Amino acid sequence: MPHRLAAATAARPLATAVVLAAASLLAGMVPARADCPSDQAVAALAEKIAARQPAESYGPGLSVADGLCAQEKLVGMLKASLGPVVGYKAGLTNTAVQQRFGVPHPVRGTLLAGMILKDGATVDPAFGAAPLFESDLVVTVKDPGIHGAKGHVEILRHLESVVPFLELPDLVLAKGAHMDGGVLTAINVGARLGVTGTPIPVEASQDFADRLAKMTVVLSDDSGREIARSPGTAILGHPLDAVAWLVEDLGRAGITLKAGDMLSLGSFSPLSPPAPGRTVTARYEGLAGLPVEVKATFK
Repeated sequence: MPHRLAAATAARPLATAVVLAAASLLAGMVPARADCPSDQAVAALAEKIAARQPAESYGPGLSVADGLCAQEKLVGMLKASLGPVVGYKAGLTNTAVQQRFGVPHPVRGTLLAGMILKDGATVDPAFGAAPLFESDLVVTVKDPGIHGAKGHVEILRHLESVVPFLELPDLVLAKGAHMDGGVLTAINVGARLGVTGTPIPVEASQDFADRLAKMTVVLSDDSGREIARSPGTAILGHPLDAVAWLVEDLGRAGITLKAGDMLSLGSFSPLSPPAPGRTVTARYEGLAGLPVEVKATFK
């Protein structure tokens, strides 16, 4: 995976691929639900995403279930340019944000191969229509047995690694457009890019579970400014509780995780807009013997 996301990569080739994929899918699609956004509406959104242009909202009244229906169509259109599904993400992983978006639970998005960049990636700060960044955390799945796992230590037995992660979401919509849990789900929970650090092997122990909860995640930039400092418990009270929620939600949808799948667990920091020329770092203190980091630079 190249470390530099050039404007051409994010715009014209992506837009062309999305248009072709949308046309192909529209030819054979039948709406899955009466209230699911139409294939044409989703195709228009996909084209806006590819062109990095603000899109219109689907408006109020869209349920999370219908948002997932729209998301499935959208991901199908984006696969032509961004590759296969490599994992899933949880959004709205704290109570205050859930209340703001009007849903009493997290929501789920889908990660595609072309979204994932390596530590130190250089990214165009205008990588999306409404580009943002946040400190996050990824775990990788060891085996499908995670679907039957109960409790933190048992969940850890079915995970391979914990990965420092800077998520670079794109909230897509025009300024002031209506956004709620259903709409956020429909725009794939803003999944656009993410930068992964060096994986930390999982230890299936209570001590490792405790370290995940007690760690401190510090987001800062190269000017020395500390953007946010949060405990591991900022995500649903414990990062492994976010894993459990995602696994259960995917299971309800008939999706079985496999070895290597990535799970992005949610935000440790407020969403921040990228500034040209700045490098941002997420540092995880107390998780491993020494602090671990992941960096991204906005060119």
